[in-house]
Amino acid sequence: MRYLLPARLGGPGGLWNLQGLGSLRSSVATEGLRTLANASNITSRRSFAVQNTSQRATGSLASPRGIFLKSRTSSRTLVSLVFEGAIGAINFKGSANCKSRGVHQLVGVSRRSQSEAFNGLLGIIGATAALGLAIAATAFNESLKPDPDGDTFEMGLYTASQKELARIQHEKRQRALDGCRNRASRWFVRGWFAFKDAVLEPLLIASRFVQLALIFVPVFLLYPITFFGHRVHLDGTTTHVQTTHGARLWYAILRRALEVAGPSFIKLGQWAGSRTDIFSEGLCMELGNLHSHAKKHSLKFTEREVCRALKINHLNDAFEKFDERPLGVGAIAQVYVGQLSHAFVRERELQLDPDENRWCAIKIIHPHAARNISRDLRIMQFFADAIDMIPTMEWLSLPNEVEQFAILMRLQLDLRIECMNLKRFNDNFKRSFQVKFPRGFQELTTRQVLFEEYIYGFPMEEFLRAKDELNDTSLRKKVSHPFIDAFLQMLILDDFIHADLHPGNVMIRFVKADKYHSKSISTEEECYEVIHRLKRKLKNKDESFLPELRQVLTDFTPQICFIDTGLVTELNTRNRTNFIALFDALARFDGYRAGELMIERSRTPETAIDKELFALKVEKLVAKVKKRTFTLGTVSIGDLLDQMLSMVRGHHVRMEGDFVSVVVAILLLEGIGRQLDPDLDLFASSLPILREFGMKREGRSILQDVDTLSMWKIWLGLELRQFMNLSVKQTDQLCPNY
Repeated sequence: MRYLLPARLGGPGGLWNLQGLGSLRSSVATEGLRTLANASNITSRRSFAVQNTSQRATGSLASPRGIFLKSRTSSRTLVSLVFEGAIGAINFKGSANCKSRGVHQLVGVSRRSQSEAFNGLLGIIGATAALGLAIAATAFNESLKPDPDGDTFEMGLYTASQKELARIQHEKRQRALDGCRNRASRWFVRGWFAFKDAVLEPLLIASRFVQLALIFVPVFLLYPITFFGHRVHLDGTTTHVQTTHGARLWYAILRRALEVAGPSFIKLGQWAGSRTDIFSEGLCMELGNLHSHAKKHSLKFTEREVCRALKINHLNDAFEKFDERPLGVGAIAQVYVGQLSHAFVRERELQLDPDENRWCAIKIIHPHAARNISRDLRIMQFFADAIDMIPTMEWLSLPNEVEQFAILMRLQLDLRIECMNLKRFNDNFKRSFQVKFPRGFQELTTRQVLFEEYIYGFPMEEFLRAKDELNDTSLRKKVSHPFIDAFLQMLILDDFIHADLHPGNVMIRFVKADKYHSKSISTEEECYEVIHRLKRKLKNKDESFLPELRQVLTDFTPQICFIDTGLVTELNTRNRTNFIALFDALARFDGYRAGELMIERSRTPETAIDKELFALKVEKLVAKVKKRTFTLGTVSIGDLLDQMLSMVRGHHVRMEGDFVSVVVAILLLEGIGRQLDPDLDLFASSLPILREFGMKREGRSILQDVDTLSMWKIWLGLELRQFMNLSVKQTDQLCPNY
């Protein structure tokens, strides 16, 4: 006979795994109930579950750490026991205790004198644990909930993820210590942990430091070339940027060095490229061209991680089709596409769309990514602390900036956070059929592997290239309007903003709307056919591509799809109050007050230089915008904010990172929006959203809600501005000769 116990009750993120009776294809809940039923006859049995040697269980179950526990029939009695919970491991010791890789095993002996009462006690405990497993099997796979200590939804998820990681590490070491059979082995294990933390890890960090020094020291030695060469103009921003030819060359060298340095520094460069409040526009433009040259990890690693996440033996157990070629390879993870099987969908009870889009995108974090990034962050923190001690450099607050960057990196190392972001975006836009986010499968997603709906769309990048040849502004506005409205809803109504809104993360689908224009009536197959036909003609450079695109825009309704939601921007109460106060001043064209607010509510007001001059510069800039507004010109918020960030940098005004992220998102938004609609005016476009904001909060006591009062003032000011513009336009139409 063979004796089985529930194996690995617990693990990372509270995921419960069970090695039970029968094959792997039976569910965890069923196995738990079988174990419970077997335990009811414990007075006549000495095991938790009994199975004949003729009934061999060939299935295996992968734990989150990749340990495949396989049951094998033996002529001797073998009972394996591992109970791990949130408060540690409970170890049961019989007449003999064995230690193997920190896992306790209870080896029963075949002596008839063994107490039946003791066996009964073990059976009851095993049955109780199996019942807990059956209940836990219905929960999310490694579920994650926001920690109440976080001041925003995103920071709550981050805090919960980091606490869980620390707990797992502590429990892992505690299990290793509990497995020691005597005091000597316990001291040896403790010594190994101390050696690893105090000697081995610093040596590995020092080795990485030497590698980075060989890459970056030559680059910084070349910095003097930035002062040489003739002046050149750089294109690609809302303002004209001038720099030297030497500086442009050095920026390119630095960009290449960051690409060679690896994922952490690629992400660092991309982050720095968005901080025009700290770095020059020329450098930010060059860093905006950073691309990941990360080496893709092996298919074998992908299979192991996916099987581990889904608790299956082979990919064929869950997928009808699985493309072995990565759809994309990034600095931290790579993405595959597969189609889930009908049997797997039914077994896991996945809630799919009515037309059952079973295609999903699977994102897998690269091996050792977390460990390598952690070492790089410690090196960055060391240099940030060193630079901060240099006189006149403290205004940069580099240690704080590195800390913020570290949070951004760690957020991307737990893919459950991205899955939760998808859920919130879908909840926010559930009434808007022209805006779509992929659905995340929380039931399947783990820290290392993300499963989300695969959206087959037409890339916004390709549409922007083709827009000029359409020669039809009305068709382009059919794409720009839902895109702009979606962003303004994120900013004003939801305070939950996609933080990486470049064209590569935006796609377009074309759907048929019902007669009320309230929902899509197209199937996934119909959407696929339209997009596939356009892509095929574009790839083959077919002359009929543009007429086809024009016809599709005429007959269908564009649906804007946002992907890659790993990073979002969410303003806490303080930053949101500051943001609304600033835009209130801008909407009233009070430039001097706006300049004062930017200094007063900056991170370090005392480090700002020439405060009076800064406020006067902002006043002059806003006066130009005011003049253009009342001459019927469209206002470029992007141009306004871009120039403000340049002044912020020159006067050492330290803005909050979240605030700058919102500003950068607005710059990206208007950059895309104006390519589609040259007459775009974000002030005017925000009016419908502000009206909805007022209607949604009209029941509140306005005087008790500072945010609401400020937003109402902005709303009324923009309504007045819009009314004046319309009045002047109507007057011009009535009296065209004046």
